[in-house]
Amino acid sequence: MGSFTAFYVLVLCLVLNAAIHCNGGKTSSYVRNIKGCIDMPLHSDVFQAPPGYNAPQQVHITQGDHVGKAMIVSWVTMDEPGSNTVVYWSEGSEDKKTAEGKLTRYKFHDYTSGYIHHCNVKNLEFNTKYYYEVGIGQTVRRFWFITPPEVGPDVPYTFGLIGDLGQTFDSNVTLTHYELSPHKGQGVLFAGDMSYADDYPNHDNVRWDTWGRFVERSVAYQPWMWTAGNHEIDYVPYLGEDKPFKPFSHRYRVPFRASGSTSPFFYSIKRASAYIIFLSSYTAYGKYTPQNLWLEKELQKVNRSETPWLIVVVHAPWYNSYNYHYMEGESMRVVFESWLVKHKVDVVFAGHVHAYERTERVSNIAYNITNGQATPVKDPSAPVYITIGDGGNTEGLANKMTEPQPDYSAYREASFGHAIFSIKNRTHAYYAWNRNHDGYAIEADSMWFYNRVWNPVDEPSHSH
Repeated sequence: MGSFTAFYVLVLCLVLNAAIHCNGGKTSSYVRNIKGCIDMPLHSDVFQAPPGYNAPQQVHITQGDHVGKAMIVSWVTMDEPGSNTVVYWSEGSEDKKTAEGKLTRYKFHDYTSGYIHHCNVKNLEFNTKYYYEVGIGQTVRRFWFITPPEVGPDVPYTFGLIGDLGQTFDSNVTLTHYELSPHKGQGVLFAGDMSYADDYPNHDNVRWDTWGRFVERSVAYQPWMWTAGNHEIDYVPYLGEDKPFKPFSHRYRVPFRASGSTSPFFYSIKRASAYIIFLSSYTAYGKYTPQNLWLEKELQKVNRSETPWLIVVVHAPWYNSYNYHYMEGESMRVVFESWLVKHKVDVVFAGHVHAYERTERVSNIAYNITNGQATPVKDPSAPVYITIGDGGNTEGLANKMTEPQPDYSAYREASFGHAIFSIKNRTHAYYAWNRNHDGYAIEADSMWFYNRVWNPVDEPSHSH
């Protein structure tokens, strides 16, 4: 009996030690019924083209300068080029103004795109509702947007967070949940992987068109800020398509020159009280490369008295405890992580892995080949890393995880969903993740963020 008691105590100690070693990390007990994710058929109502001759479609907007006083308006016409003009006016005003855009078009294998229009509407007023019209002289369509507040340290703003969306029935649920969220996102930080057209034979670019029509109901009214993922590369030499990012580059524009970048795949913007840096997992980032040189200078430009919240968006996660895409972001982490810790980045959002995960504040920057210090450690100056690649794409969920759960992983769950990051002032921001199988207002994971410069103390977190 005594030996049994000793054995029981030993086992209990091991269990308690394991619980401490796990550092409070949680793998959700929620089990989603794993089925293949099915793309919505081409005749779905969300894919239908608007009525009228040469009616503008796939309308989308994104920030057009560095501070939020410009908006890039983009749309596609199918029958003929039509007008490049955007007519716009502020709410309550009868003073209608015009801006002229530019036209582009491309071919991909046996596909020829429609006529793609991009128009940067500049010199807008902050925090103002604008109406705009496209299709001038033919079938006119009207939309609206609200510009952000003027950049400042205590300006509240709520971002939506979506990644790896695709165009499945699950994708539609994700977008609907975001639209109906009580948090009322004002603009989306998109973590890459949009249409998944490359999953179709010959990278069927018709699926770029359907995706553009699908998301128009949101992105025509509030800006989505883009990060390119691997499904935007579209590099297919055997089809004669050897220019990476060809469809994406023609269809989606970003204000990269405004931040001194030489490439649309890495750039920055200011929005309200946030400074947001978009990085490219699929553009060279080693020493001496343009992205590397740009980021080193860019981080030094950030004035945390003006924009306290420093956010990074990238596609491939640097910390990932799923077996899918495991360590694909490792080389980029090795190159850039110490810079993010030095400059006290608040949070890094990524996609790529088709599941959800949030980390502790950790870093792994002590290793120098010979010292053996290659384990992530708690670091109050480090970002929280959040994987939000759970938009609902056709490839399905990543449901196999590394075991045991690593110390750095605070919460993980293989479900589809979206998140919001709601900045309250220079010291506090509220973050929440919503799983698709819950109600619109139910938060499956949440935490209060304390700004790393203005309130650098430990944060509580809450998951359900």
